[in-house]
Amino acid sequence: MSLRPVSQPLHRQLRDLMLARIESGEWSPGTYLPSETRLAEDYGVAVGTLRKALLDLAAEGVVVRRQGKGTVVTSHDSDAVLFRFFNLRRADGSTLRPESRVLSRQRRPASEAEVASLGLPAAAEVVCITRVRDGDGIPIIFEHIILDADRFGPMETTPEVLPNTLYQLYQAQFGATVHRARETITAASATGACAVELGVAEGTPLLHIRRIALDYNNAPIELRLSWVTTAALHYQTEV
Repeated sequence: MSLRPVSQPLHRQLRDLMLARIESGEWSPGTYLPSETRLAEDYGVAVGTLRKALLDLAAEGVVVRRQGKGTVVTSHDSDAVLFRFFNLRRADGSTLRPESRVLSRQRRPASEAEVASLGLPAAAEVVCITRVRDGDGIPIIFEHIILDADRFGPMETTPEVLPNTLYQLYQAQFGATVHRARETITAASATGACAVELGVAEGTPLLHIRRIALDYNNAPIELRLSWVTTAALHYQTEV
């Protein structure tokens, strides 16, 4: 069967075909793609057309083009993940590197909201990770991380020590690459365990961030609910 796409625009069809091979694991994170010449021959297209498709994938963060080396499938190293998805900044705009403390991990039935957010069956179970993230030596974030137990069940107990940036673990151990995230930001008040763990009084104003992490196909991987102190922090993003 010919690998050559037949629809227009051709470079976008090539982009979709190559993305499918990345999604399937044929080209795993950290893998260098065949040369542009080889790929153009495989797909039966001009090198220039192939290059446009690679530029599209690079612009989306799926691959990285390295001068003199070739094109490699993006892998989630700790720094890349942290500074791409962590949008909290100090008052002066500088970045900080939060450290995480896991409070609990449990497997339980999914709530209706979790079923809807993660696209799960009605009777699904989830793994819920509750943790605190410290910045500059003080607690700044209280959060729940909710995952489909059918896919991420081992994370209830392993690894014994969870890494600071979980997206790298999802990719390396479960073949789940977080490609983008959808966030909703609202105002909230500190209550219960959240107030205790953040060391603030009940009713203290907080920033509430609801994030759904998505894969290459916009399928949900993770639901993350975060409550953030704002005394010395603000949320910053570019649009």
